[in-house]
Amino acid sequence: MAVTLKGKENKLIALLKSYGSAVVAYSGGTDSTLLALLAKEALGDKHLAVTAASPTYTSAELLQAKAIAKQFGLNLQVVTTDELADPKFTANPVDRCYHCKNHLLKIVHAVALQRGFTTVLDGSNADDGRDYRPGRKAVREWGVNSPLAEAGLTKAEIRRIAKRKKLPNWNKPANACLASRVPYGTVISADVLSRIERAERVLSKMGFRHHRVRHHGEVARIELPPAAISAAVKNRERIVRRINAAGYKFVTLDLAGYQMGCFNP
Repeated sequence: MAVTLKGKENKLIALLKSYGSAVVAYSGGTDSTLLALLAKEALGDKHLAVTAASPTYTSAELLQAKAIAKQFGLNLQVVTTDELADPKFTANPVDRCYHCKNHLLKIVHAVALQRGFTTVLDGSNADDGRDYRPGRKAVREWGVNSPLAEAGLTKAEIRRIAKRKKLPNWNKPANACLASRVPYGTVISADVLSRIERAERVLSKMGFRHHRVRHHGEVARIELPPAAISAAVKNRERIVRRINAAGYKFVTLDLAGYQMGCFNP
């Protein structure tokens, strides 16, 4: 017999209570936000959300994560990560996400030890096993628990619960790190990440909600949902001018549309 959403929620709460205390790797995305909130509800002050100030994420993402934590009374600690100091990351191999996740979880694990927390959690869900996610190896190596996945909660179900909990990011589009915009094998630098961030900010300010700017040297390749392509064409001159100013010589619009994980092997 299929497990109901209520049954999955009950399993999740039971898992959280069983930990006694927990640190949540909190990115500010829907999954980790819901997990942090439910950890607070299940564990009280024995919860801690840890988020990273990282060059691979935009400053807007960090500000939003802080604001939501404050709004919902989450215990929050911000740590600084420097993936760009790791040549295994900057070389941008196909397992780049492993090196990034390993760097983050090393710091989160240290925080947990220093503050006496028993368990580290991440926001992986039941759908993530279907995607190419080399970072899962680091999750296993560091002994991190993924209670959303263990409870069988899918992304759609997590959004339903998050909406009911009135989380402002319940329908936030998935937003992988800025390095995911760079083809494997192309070296990642602070300049590259900054250019991508500036270019994507152009699209956000123009009202495009789902978008990616893929980095190809001097070329910015824009990915948008097919339904938004005509709006981009109408505004092409303004888009080109502003993305030129962000640091790209050429601006292209991918007619295939938005493609999650387009560089995955």
